[in-house]
Order: sequence, then C-alpha cells, then structure tokens
Amino acid sequence: MTIAIVTDSTSDLSTEQLVEHGLTSVALSVLVGDQTYKGELTTSELLRRLSAGEKSSTSQPSPAEFAQAYRDALRRADQVLSLHISGQLSGTVGSARLAAQEFGDRVTVVDSYSVSLGLGMQVLRAAELAEQGQSLPDILAALERVRRHSTLRFTVDTLDFLRRNGRIGGAAALLGGLLNIKPLLVLKAGRVEAGGRARGQKKALADLAAHVRSYAAEHGGARAAFLATPGGDESRRELRASLEGVKLTDLGDYEIGPVVATHTGPGAVGLALEPLSA
Repeated sequence: MTIAIVTDSTSDLSTEQLVEHGLTSVALSVLVGDQTYKGELTTSELLRRLSAGEKSSTSQPSPAEFAQAYRDALRRADQVLSLHISGQLSGTVGSARLAAQEFGDRVTVVDSYSVSLGLGMQVLRAAELAEQGQSLPDILAALERVRRHSTLRFTVDTLDFLRRNGRIGGAAALLGGLLNIKPLLVLKAGRVEAGGRARGQKKALADLAAHVRSYAAEHGGARAAFLATPGGDESRRELRASLEGVKLTDLGDYEIGPVVATHTGPGAVGLALEPLSA
C-alpha cells in the first residue's frame, strides 16, 4: 500500500525536500496591493513592498485545487495523507476536507495544529515513515504522539504585522513596542500565544536557547529546524552558536515563506522542535 503526502505552502519546506520525498504542496495565495501570487513571490520582495507601505493578506487554496492535487497523487499511490496549517490560523484544512469528500477513505486530511516548520517537520516525519513502508494508521498514530510534544517558538521585531492580520490583539502589539520589549511567541493548540517577553534581542535569543536546552534535556534530545525571515539571519546564527553541545538532530536552516512572513514581518527568528523518535 503506497501513500502520497500532500501539504501546503505554509510548511516552508525547500523545493529540494519536496522533490526528494515526492511531496505535493498546494499553494496559498499572497495578495499584495492589487496583485495575487501563488508561489512566485519571494519573502524578500514581499517585505520590501510591505516596508514601502503596501498592504498584504493571504487566502487559502480552493477545494478544487486540492481535489486536483488528490487526483494527481492517487495516480501514483493507493492513499493520500494531507497535512496542513492549523485550522485556527487558516481555512486551508477546511478546503482540503471539502475536497477529500470526493475520494472517500482514499484521502485522509490532518490538521497539524502548527505552521511553518512546525508543519514541515510533521510532513517530513510522515514521508520518512511512509518510505519505511509503515501503514497509514501507524503513521497517524506516530504523528499524534510527536505532535503532543512538538513546539514552535519564535520572536519578532514587531507585533504590528500579527496585529494587522488579526493574529494578535492591538493592546499586545502596543505593549510589545514599548521599552525595546521583544515578544516571545509560541504555537499552543494551533494558535499564536504569548510565550514571554524579553528586554532586547540578545535576551530574547537567550530565552529561546534556554527553552531548547530544557526541551532537549526533557526528551533526551530533539529534532530541530531553525527559521528566520530576511533580517533575522544574524540572530539565527547567534542562536545556533549558543546551542553547541545540545543533543539536536539538525534539520537545517529555513527561510520563512511569504505566506507566514505576511504575519511575522522582517527580523523574525525561531525554531521548531520535536522528539527524536515517534
């Protein structure tokens, strides 16, 4: 029984990873000014235009787009596992579920309760298990075990972008701008929640590193993916350097894609963590 994996463009996986594992990614749309993009807009260009005062928003794929992706996948596999951005952040998983009704039990749609590499790492885990020949029920059970202990933490230069797009309240955004306070944010139950605050970027990175050390100690190590938007690369390097000696399976550096960057803005840095074993 062969299993094809479908995800969406908020996973922030590289093109090379998608090809290597035979993954299908259905693109969300990014709207900038009066133009709509599906994959061809870079994060750097998006942030340049936002800094010039243009407005941006995102929209989910249609059920028809998912249905076509499922038809294509089922030509080469017996079943499809479709893993997507948290339903608390986007209607994408709802579109996928509507499309899946056409295919009965041949398509299984799963809400990752995460985004960016929090989603991407689940997709990679599912692909690895499928390549090992594990059954769909076993893969779903493994993902559930991993998801219970996974975490996505990050810090941003400003909360303005999250506020503009309705992902965090205006009062929280105002507080984040006072006295060089850097917000620490975490995905909880599929939503962006406050994870603390730090005075300045150095302290924010130190707090992120402390979280990684604590997580790795609790779980006997961790799989880790490091993420940033343009402007956050140096902070990501500093975070990496501070974690030498911590037991991490390093999945590499990733640029936060334009869909997620619409909400984080420039200078975001963070990491996704999950247990070493499923």
